[in-house]
Amino acid sequence: MRIRAATDADWAGVWPFLREIVVAGETYTWPRDVTEATAREMWLVRPPGRTVVAVDPDGTVLGSAKLVPNQAGPGDHVANASFMVAPAAAGRGVGRALGAHVLDLARADGYRAMQFNAVVATNTRAVALWRSLGFAVVGRIPEGFRHPSEGYVDLLVMHRRL
Repeated sequence: MRIRAATDADWAGVWPFLREIVVAGETYTWPRDVTEATAREMWLVRPPGRTVVAVDPDGTVLGSAKLVPNQAGPGDHVANASFMVAPAAAGRGVGRALGAHVLDLARADGYRAMQFNAVVATNTRAVALWRSLGFAVVGRIPEGFRHPSEGYVDLLVMHRRL
């Protein structure tokens, strides 16, 4: 697997699994009926943000991540990132590789920390991954997420210094 900057041409590989993940409604706070145009604008971010893709040797997009400032102005020294892994690539280390890569990018870009604002508490694989990469839960929004089968579940705020 290779991780590189995303190009406009990569969108055709990202959109199918991004749509599948968002429509499932289990891990993302995006509207489940997000249009392709809106999703593209939200995912393929402009500088200073970055979007990357993890690709197989044959060019298949296995996952993607975006890195942006968590806040504007005086809060722009803290990064925020979002990650999506194609369900067909689950369990292959794509999320871990993207996480480590984005942490390196954030350091190189001069961020002092990274914060995730809305990790769904029932997304135990993601919570375990972020903990293993040095993130701690620094906040909890009780019943902050409406899960399609679990009902109202907590959102976690996770953070780590860089």
